Amino acid sequence: MRFQTIAFIASPTPDAREAADTLMRRYDNVPPEEADVVVALGGDGLMLQALHRFMDRAKPIYGMNRGTVGFLMNEYRRDDLLERLEAAHRSVIHPLLMEARDTEGRSHTARAINEVYLLRQTHQTAKLKIAIDGQVRLEELIADGVLCATAAGSTAYNFSVGGPILPLNAKLLALTPISAFRPRRWRGALLPDYARIRVDVLDAAHRPVAAVADHTEFRRVCTVETWLDRGTELVLLHDPGHSLDERILREQFG
Repeated sequence: MRFQTIAFIASPTPDAREAADTLMRRYDNVPPEEADVVVALGGDGLMLQALHRFMDRAKPIYGMNRGTVGFLMNEYRRDDLLERLEAAHRSVIHPLLMEARDTEGRSHTARAINEVYLLRQTHQTAKLKIAIDGQVRLEELIADGVLCATAAGSTAYNFSVGGPILPLNAKLLALTPISAFRPRRWRGALLPDYARIRVDVLDAAHRPVAAVADHTEFRRVCTVETWLDRGTELVLLHDPGHSLDERILREQFG
């Protein structure tokens, strides 16, 4: 079998803890560092935490839904776990790498599986300049912010603010404005996934902006660069017929 050792992790909710206790009585549980595969019991939030936690170890993660939406998760069942793991299909995704500099001159780095976004910190709208691969494409965007999403994350915050859903194999990034005021007709852009995006915050002292990579936030930034980190691979396991590609496709049809 592909996976000889399993580590179980669970969110703190009663349903997730009960599921973990049940499965650990049926199957041997080892520390994550020693496991061939991690089985995550919870919702999409737990899956994102697990992907971040094991990001540098390329450890496959098989999620079972004990949360609410469970877009990234498989159906929870107590039985046949070893057989399901053996038959599971792999989805390989790459995170975004974000480098930000704040108004104090400090540098910050973080990775994002879903999206990197800039968001105004006060009642005043943000003023942003956007360059792609060193060429300025938008001199001034007046908006609440702007968001760059991976294909895997395109169904999340990106879709909520009007961005497109991207097939996993599309090799694209979605650049989407958040409540744009000027230019009114700019609805965002589809970029090749090798593009390097730079956003400069105009008037950062009086119009402060935060930069967020998934759940990691840095405040009062003045410049942010982001690009796909192809050197880091994240492996999700899904039951046959329920791959991440299939889920993204289904999401486009309601």
